[in-house]
Amino acid sequence: MEIDLEKAKQEFIEYTNKYDINNENISRKIGHSIRVMNISKRIAIKIGLTQDEIKIAEIIGLLHDIARFEQFTQFETFNDLNSFDHGNYALEILDKDIRKYIQNDKYDEIIKIAIKNHNKFEIEEGLKEKELVFAKLIRDADKIDIIYEAVEMFWKGIENQINNTKISERVEKQFKSYKQIKRGKDDEKIPNIDEVIGVIAFIFDVNYRESFEIIKKEDYINKILNRFDLKDQKSKEKIEEVRNIANIYINEKSKGMK
Repeated sequence: MEIDLEKAKQEFIEYTNKYDINNENISRKIGHSIRVMNISKRIAIKIGLTQDEIKIAEIIGLLHDIARFEQFTQFETFNDLNSFDHGNYALEILDKDIRKYIQNDKYDEIIKIAIKNHNKFEIEEGLKEKELVFAKLIRDADKIDIIYEAVEMFWKGIENQINNTKISERVEKQFKSYKQIKRGKDDEKIPNIDEVIGVIAFIFDVNYRESFEIIKKEDYINKILNRFDLKDQKSKEKIEEVRNIANIYINEKSKGMK
């Protein structure tokens, strides 16, 4: 089956050009989509997918956030709780337009299931083996790039504001239980260190060894935490616990998984 990735990328560019690409939020999501596509390819190769499946992983990476552009245009937020579920909305877009990105329907269900599940707190039950592979893959690639963005993009210019906040007992407890941290409707309104810890906690939902190897090689956890110097001494000590837990976990997973 011939899969034309260049055509898919061109169609994606044409789609996003309908929005205000000069808006930093829109342009950031375009960049994120391209990077996730490339990370997806890297993971797909490492886990031994076929050439066609590698290209499908790339298409899923490219299209996983296709609903974000409409979401931000309508609601000026990327918080699903304050707008719509962008994984579900993406399926509405693809139900109409998927043939623009891939000419054969062989992988339609896998593409849609992976994109639908990429932003959920947990993957839905009952997926077939190959569906689960792609659902896990896109979740890994997406989280890796969000962690990268936490190093390079998030909280720019408001580090001191975050330095004056404290780690909440709820977030500390969830992190020490090796769990992801659920977002609330108001999480983006008041930037705080809990939000930072929430991004780091993505590691507890990463699936593939290659994904952990990327996070480890890039030293993302230390790069994120080194941006902050909390004023509250207890929270400062807790940050070092977070750093230690995260780095040990990543190191173990990068060595002990297939």
